[in-house]
Amino acid sequence: MSIEGYVDYQRREYCKDVACPVQLQLDALESGTAEYQEVRGTCLTACVHTTFEFHHWLIDRGYLVIRPED
Repeated sequence: MSIEGYVDYQRREYCKDVACPVQLQLDALESGTAEYQEVRGTCLTACVHTTFEFHHWLIDRGYLVIRPED
């Protein structure tokens, strides 16, 4: 859900911006192949970056993390 006047975070925007070595491998592979899925597993189970790094990257670029009220 987009908020008028704001842009949404794009999938893997952080990974591409910080030149994550795993993202660079993924960029060199064809999406959906077995090799691609194997490399992607690294992102799912053993990301080389921390949530702290990601969170501060978001803040530095002016992103807001929001949720609807209960």
